Amino acid sequence: MRKNSVQISVKKNSPEFKLYIIKDYQRLKSDENSRLSLNWNLNREIGKLNDRIHTDAIKNHLIPPELTPEQISYKYANEADMLNVVLFGMTAKQWRDENLGKKGNIRDEAELNLLLVLANMESYNAILIGQGKIMSERIVLLRELAVKQMEMLFMVGMDGIKKLPGGEAK
Repeated sequence: MRKNSVQISVKKNSPEFKLYIIKDYQRLKSDENSRLSLNWNLNREIGKLNDRIHTDAIKNHLIPPELTPEQISYKYANEADMLNVVLFGMTAKQWRDENLGKKGNIRDEAELNLLLVLANMESYNAILIGQGKIMSERIVLLRELAVKQMEMLFMVGMDGIKKLPGGEAK
């Protein structure tokens, strides 16, 4: 036996050895999923903070005082759906209709990279709202931002990048 090697007392083709390999693989996958979950949760929390910046901009610049609570609610949902369409290619309702068995929403199911871009889009949209840009102008600018950021994430080697709906694949 070499000085740096580990001796396993079972044969490599034995059931005990196979079980050892399977259990070790499961442990490694569990550790990996735990780290990915932590990153996902962190990005989701950052997204919630940016969502607050976004909703404050909507409240301060897009909601006149004469609106009813129902109209105000619609305004917030409309802005959120605009971001969803720009980034995911569909509204929250369209996603729910296509994913009847899933709990949560389109953002809960999003990959880390998309959550990062979404958080940036919310901040940028808040700035554009503050500048008085109309929705059609904001859509174009937000789409450009999303495409550029997804391309940049792809170039720096982020795993799991998916092209934006309607965008060009790299």
